[in-house]
Amino acid sequence: MTPSERTAQSAVLPLSQRRVEDVPGHWLLARLGKRALGPGGTAMTSRLLRDASLSAADVVEFAPGLDRTATEILRTGPKSYLGIERDPEAARIVGELVVAHGECRNVDATATGLPDASADVVVGEAMLTMQTDRAKRAVTGEATRLLRPGGRYAIHEMALQPDHLDPAIATEACRGLAGSIKVNARLLTVAEWRALLEGSGLVVDVVRTAPMALLHLRRNVADEGVTGTLRIAGNVLRSRDVRRRVLDMWKTLHQYRHSIVAVSLIAHLPSNEATS
Repeated sequence: MTPSERTAQSAVLPLSQRRVEDVPGHWLLARLGKRALGPGGTAMTSRLLRDASLSAADVVEFAPGLDRTATEILRTGPKSYLGIERDPEAARIVGELVVAHGECRNVDATATGLPDASADVVVGEAMLTMQTDRAKRAVTGEATRLLRPGGRYAIHEMALQPDHLDPAIATEACRGLAGSIKVNARLLTVAEWRALLEGSGLVVDVVRTAPMALLHLRRNVADEGVTGTLRIAGNVLRSRDVRRRVLDMWKTLHQYRHSIVAVSLIAHLPSNEATS
């Protein structure tokens, strides 16, 4: 077992007192032992971090959650790592993991208190999707403020497809997802995600999509390994309430499998010379 796994296993998870029926879907899955919670799985996360060029960079991660991506970031050899996490328990978990390489602060991503132009890369996974449109702009604006010229903002979220998706279907998919995961998810199309980043003055360099297969067996084996997948399955089978919630999430994602995908984007902040 890795240090990361020991840390997460021994930790009191965020919202651990919340009932199974009410806890947000990602924290429920974390309770069951799932550590890869990115919409596109570990493959999309790994590709995102490679494309973002983290080696020897000052990296800020928004909403690191339970440390899986933080661990992978540290493997790339960044110059520094700083996590920004609103949940105090999650901040503590990640802080204990990265203590030898950086820190994790319990503050909001819309107002980090960090100096302007203090980061080479800002990373955020599966957090903007859960924000209102206003909050999305605030978080993206804060990320842009932190970047040095040439710095990169790398995100991994859920998206609606195609870009011309019928608004009625889009509304239905978002409502169905929100009801299932118990979080008011506000999905954008891929074009809208691009426009969000461009609206903060960034230039989009990379866009990738992948199926939203968070609960599929093949994805879980790829992300968690055979042993991890069996452990998760065993935990699901032990509780009728858990089985009901997980099945409901699976049904929702399957129902909207053609409309909901995972998306990753990398955008950079142009230098003053490039924009003048």
